[in-house]
Amino acid sequence: MDFEFSKISAAVDRIRCGQLTPRQLVDHCLERIARFEDRIHAWVRVDGRGAVEQAERLGDLARAGRPLGPLHGIPIGVKDIIDVRGLATEAGSPLLKGRIAQQDALVVARLRAAGAIILGKTVTTEFACFDPPPTLNPWNLEHTPGGSSSGSAAAVCLEMCLAALGSQTGGSITRPAAYCGVAGFKPTFGSVDMAGVVPVSRHLDHVGPIARGAADLWTMFAVMAGAAGADMPLPELAAPPTLSVIGDFFLQEADDAVRGVMVAASDALLESGARLQMLDLPESFALTLAMHRCLMAVDAAETHLQTFTSHGAAYGPHVRALIGEGLSTLAIDYALALRHQDQFRRDMQAIICEDVIAFTPATPTAAPRGLESTGDPRFNSPWTHAGMPTVTIPCGLTADGMPCGLQLIGPAGQERRLLATAAWCEKALAFQAVPPHSLA
Repeated sequence: MDFEFSKISAAVDRIRCGQLTPRQLVDHCLERIARFEDRIHAWVRVDGRGAVEQAERLGDLARAGRPLGPLHGIPIGVKDIIDVRGLATEAGSPLLKGRIAQQDALVVARLRAAGAIILGKTVTTEFACFDPPPTLNPWNLEHTPGGSSSGSAAAVCLEMCLAALGSQTGGSITRPAAYCGVAGFKPTFGSVDMAGVVPVSRHLDHVGPIARGAADLWTMFAVMAGAAGADMPLPELAAPPTLSVIGDFFLQEADDAVRGVMVAASDALLESGARLQMLDLPESFALTLAMHRCLMAVDAAETHLQTFTSHGAAYGPHVRALIGEGLSTLAIDYALALRHQDQFRRDMQAIICEDVIAFTPATPTAAPRGLESTGDPRFNSPWTHAGMPTVTIPCGLTADGMPCGLQLIGPAGQERRLLATAAWCEKALAFQAVPPHSLA
C-alpha cells in the first residue's frame, strides 16, 4: 500500500475512479493488524469478517457510481466507549463484559452513512480515565501511548486504520495523538452528539477524531458533527497565519526536550512566513486544573454511583480514587467549580476570538518511559474545561526519537479555520518521520 492511500481524500478519490477498492483498503489494514497487534495491543476486537462484508458492499456501490459520501470505503476504528451495533462496548472494564450494543451511537451512524467501514473497537483505559491500558507506544514499546484513547492513536500511527474515534474529558485525544506522532482533534464542546457514548463527565466529555493529518480530521469531524462541507477540502489560507504563543505556564512547565522541539518548530513556522505574537492568560487560568479535576470527579461519581456502591472493588485503582474523590467533594466546591468553568470560558473566549489562533506544546514531555501511567494532561485539560476546539499535529522528534505535538487552540465553533491553520502548519513543519516498528 502506497503511503498516499493512507490519506482519506486520496483513497476516496481512487475508489471513486476505480483505481482502488474498499476491499483492498480493508485487506491492507487487516494485514497491518496481523503484523503488529501482538506487540502493540491497540484493539479490543477486530471485526474482520464484518469489515470485509462492508467493503464488498461499498465496492459494488462505487462501481455503480453511487458513493455514499466523503468516507466511502474508509476503514476506521472506534474507541471502546462508543456503541457499534452488534459489537460489545466494554469501556475497558470487567463490569461491562459482554455488553452488546443494540444500535450505533449517533456519531457512528453518521460515519456509516458517509461510507465509513467500522473495522473494530480500539482499546480505552478503564471508563476512559487513568488506569493504564495494555496498549504500547509504536515508537518505543517501553513508553506509554497515552490515554485514554490509547488504541485509537496507536492504530492510526501504524496504519491499522485510516482514522479512529477518540474521546476527551481531560487530554484523552490530544495526549495520545501527540505521544504516537499523529494528529488529533477535540472539537468545540457540544458540537458532536454524545448519544451512545459511555460518559465520564457531562460538563467535559467530547468525542473527536484521530487521523494522519488536518485534512482527514476535518472530513471526519464534519461528518461526525453533521456539518456542511465534509466533502469539500479545507481551504488554503490566503496568507501565512499570525499565531499567538502562550508562553506562561506552558513553556515554563515543558521539559528541555519538548522546549527544544518547540523552538525548532517555531523557527520553521517563521521561515514559512508565520507571524508570532505573545498571548497572556487570564487570572482565572490559575485555578483551572483544580476546578477541572473537581468537575470530573463529581460527575464521574454521579455516573457510577449505583454500580460503585455495590461493585467498588471491581474498579481499577485510579478510577476508583477519582470516584471516591467525587463522592467526598462538598456541594459548595462543586458549585464553585461550575462557576469557575463559566468564568474561564468567557475569559478565554474574549482572548481567543475572531482570527486568533493560539499554540502551545501539546504535552509537557514526550511519551514517558514506563507503563505505570498514561502521562500528564495538564496542557490539555484547560481547553477541555473551556470547551474550545484544539488540534495537535506532530512537529518533531526528541533526541531519543519520540514524537512531540504542536497544540493549536481556536475560537469556539471555528473548527474549519482552526484545521485549515493546522494544515498550513503541517506543510511548514514537514514532519515525515515514522516509528521504527512500522519498518520491521
